[in-house]
Amino acid sequence: MKRDLVSFVDWSAEEIWEVLELGLHLKREQRAGIRHDHILRGKTLAMVFQKPSLRTRVSFEVGMWQLGGCALYLGPEDIKLGQRETVEDVALNLSRYVDGIMARVFGHEIVEELARFATVPVVNGLSDLLHPCQVLADMLTIWEKKRRLSGLTLSFIGDGNNVANSLIEASAKLRIHFRIACPEGHEPSARIVAEARALGAEIEILRDPKQAAQDADVLYTDVWTSMGQEAEAEIRRQKFRGYTVDLDLLSLAKPEALVMHCLPAHYGEEITYEAARSKNSVIFDQAENRLHAQKAVLALLLGGKV
Repeated sequence: MKRDLVSFVDWSAEEIWEVLELGLHLKREQRAGIRHDHILRGKTLAMVFQKPSLRTRVSFEVGMWQLGGCALYLGPEDIKLGQRETVEDVALNLSRYVDGIMARVFGHEIVEELARFATVPVVNGLSDLLHPCQVLADMLTIWEKKRRLSGLTLSFIGDGNNVANSLIEASAKLRIHFRIACPEGHEPSARIVAEARALGAEIEILRDPKQAAQDADVLYTDVWTSMGQEAEAEIRRQKFRGYTVDLDLLSLAKPEALVMHCLPAHYGEEITYEAARSKNSVIFDQAENRLHAQKAVLALLLGGKV
């Protein structure tokens, strides 16, 4: 039976930990010079992009190469999902050619539909609702640095976007206390928050960034304006004024708190350059761990022998 990564809703804590443990194993062995090009030898991943990306494209493409497989980039003009032909037909066609599909799309319903009709594993490389691959890299980074996840306090400062939603889903499974400070009208998905709380998760939605940052183990932020929201950029800059992660806000968190950002960063808006380059910052460790966490996902979902 095929396995997809569309969200964490139908993933158990044990399955998430399997990805994290394999990702760390692959990372350590790669740094020791041990090759893994036997794991997905002969396998092919179709990478469907409606949105451009640096980290998603490079980490998936390089990851497939390092595991011995190959990746095929299909840009916005190559397929035109739902325009030139239906998502269902794209899923059924690609399933005849490749061993897996990664999709970075706008509407979350597109990746859900791909998963519904594809006969090969589908990985959500990003949708407007969720970003599970980024959050697997985040959890790997926190675990590397803190040596634990359960019981930590992760404070997200800014828009309740796709990254925040996936952080909430993962936090519920991994027993992390999640806080978000955001302006009114920019809360994370109410459904996702309710589902997480139903699992016993501690989810706090606050307005004051200082309250959210107090004694936090992790301070996380993201751009105030996501791709596709460019027309709202100036309005959002006004609404999010005061929600910048800077050294003053960092001083309220625990002394060894991690500063995280999934990138790209707009320095001077959601985060200052000084905070991003502080000794607490792990933003480029996060970026690197996209590669290792996604290699683990690909190895497990595409049936490689590790």
